[in-house]
Amino acid sequence: VQLQASGGGLVQSGGSLRLSCAGSRRTLREYVVAWFRQAPGKERAFVASISRGGGTTLHIDSVKGRFTISRDNSKNTAYLQMNSLRPEDTAVYYCAAKRAIMTVNLETIMDPADFGYWGQGTLVTVSS
Repeated sequence: VQLQASGGGLVQSGGSLRLSCAGSRRTLREYVVAWFRQAPGKERAFVASISRGGGTTLHIDSVKGRFTISRDNSKNTAYLQMNSLRPEDTAVYYCAAKRAIMTVNLETIMDPADFGYWGQGTLVTVSS
């Protein structure tokens, strides 16, 4: 599957953005989808993930209550709604996918190496 991430931009602290991750095939429903981010000078880090059907999600503590991952399998697209953005959220955001034939415990797949398919990244800049 090929992934296309979009929706990044420049926003003031406290603002909102919604990132989208569009899959190239209607089979995106067979994949766990995750968002990672990479800030300047730092390693790529897990942000959130969502199960194939969308019924289970996982978010890191620093974004809980502010970010929400979701998906619409009818549109072959996953989303990351980001509210109350902070300057420390500034990073390139990547969506990633892992094909999962069986149900996967999302907490066991939080490393970039767990995901075989990646979008190109979209830059989010939060000004103070």
